[in-house]
Amino acid sequence: MHKNIIIAGVGGQGILTIASIIDLAAMNLGLNVKQAEVHGMSQRGGAVESHLRISSEEIFSDLIPLGKADLILSIEPMEALRYLPFLSPAGIIVTATEPYKNIPGYPDEEQLIETIRKSAAHLPVEAASLAGKAGSPKTFNVVMLGAASPYLGIEEKELEKAIGLFFERKGEEIIDMNMKAFRLGKEYVSE
Repeated sequence: MHKNIIIAGVGGQGILTIASIIDLAAMNLGLNVKQAEVHGMSQRGGAVESHLRISSEEIFSDLIPLGKADLILSIEPMEALRYLPFLSPAGIIVTATEPYKNIPGYPDEEQLIETIRKSAAHLPVEAASLAGKAGSPKTFNVVMLGAASPYLGIEEKELEKAIGLFFERKGEEIIDMNMKAFRLGKEYVSE
């Protein structure tokens, strides 16, 4: 098993939470994990990316080479395009369709999604409405994790176990809400 995953978005969208949940699930399975993060501005709205490498074999570098990512999981559509050079020809982009307009002259949303569509295999996810159904807009990132879960190479039950462990200190209500968000994201892919 070997997976190279880039998780991209902007500060405050929960990119590092997603990476931590995947890390936890992989480590619970005894897999090797390497993760590197790049933070943009030190405030909400700056670009954030996480390189996540998971393997049953030893991993020598925490950075994913150009053209070697199996998955770009983007919480913001423009960020999906920023990391396109990292995507392998057989890779897929799973991206939220809702933009985070933090710059002047943000591109037209329809053109942005069309560019992604033309660039690579992709799965656009309407994460905001699913997060609302889960009970909080704060579950947006976990919805996206659920949507990307079929491409991670980790069983759903292991990811759910990791979600429970990650949110354990916040109580059952938060765990349940995030489990619901994860399952809604997963179901979205199945439809």
